[in-house]
Amino acid sequence: MDNNVVEIKGLRKHYGGFELGSLDLELPAGCVLGLVGENGAGKSTTIRLIMDAVSRDAGQITVLGVDNQSPEFPAIKEDIGVVLDETCVPEVITARQLGKVMAGIYKNWDQAVYEGWLDKFQLPRNKKFKDYSRGMTMKLGIAAALSHHAKLLLLDEATSGLDPMVRDELLDVFADFAVEDGHAVLLSSHIVSDLEKICDYIAFLHKGKLALYEEKDALLDRYGILKCTKEQARNIPSEAVHSMRLGAYGAEALVERDCMPGDLLVERATLEDIILYLSKEDGQ
Repeated sequence: MDNNVVEIKGLRKHYGGFELGSLDLELPAGCVLGLVGENGAGKSTTIRLIMDAVSRDAGQITVLGVDNQSPEFPAIKEDIGVVLDETCVPEVITARQLGKVMAGIYKNWDQAVYEGWLDKFQLPRNKKFKDYSRGMTMKLGIAAALSHHAKLLLLDEATSGLDPMVRDELLDVFADFAVEDGHAVLLSSHIVSDLEKICDYIAFLHKGKLALYEEKDALLDRYGILKCTKEQARNIPSEAVHSMRLGAYGAEALVERDCMPGDLLVERATLEDIILYLSKEDGQ
């Protein structure tokens, strides 16, 4: 496994008019991998494929050293905490009742840990799920995912629709989880600023294709934003420019910092800058 919690090689999946792949991804132990892309890019499909909730058409997925279509994989699911965008909890169930349900599902369920997370997240034990706010809903799902001693967290838009303070709180929880021995987190999100805060690696899915997979810090060092005149833009080496916007008063471009002439000022790009520019198909 080479210390990778998840390995994906040559993954493909076809749904009607949508095709995902081919994907090659690795999630090393101790790391957070951010999966970013527009709605419909294939983020949720990738997570379902990792869990073998849908069958792949081609390729291989290994989770915690086990092929996810092998007879051993159901036992490995004990070590995976999953939080989906739509939490699948019956509307009339309470947090207290959910703990009892989960205890019957997971052999490693730890009620004391669960109670601790309910306290930390200030979640009422006896309030029905249908009366929870969006933030409370996601916190309950995360509390459950963290209470059976999982080694891998798969989080699908777990911070979507939450206010900034709640998002920051949860991001800290995910980061703390990842640094524990043998742990890792895969977090899908369209909130790029969240991914920039805590991710070690970034995978950018665009229309089902893997447009980018790179270590975050290397990515931020590699790209820059150039603002210049149209005349200066015409003299930039073509291999240095990934995408350019031409306006009435000048040009702005995503560029390879190492390929730029020294007389031009290149600003540091944010992860959101990089994703937005790379998503422009025609480079304009």
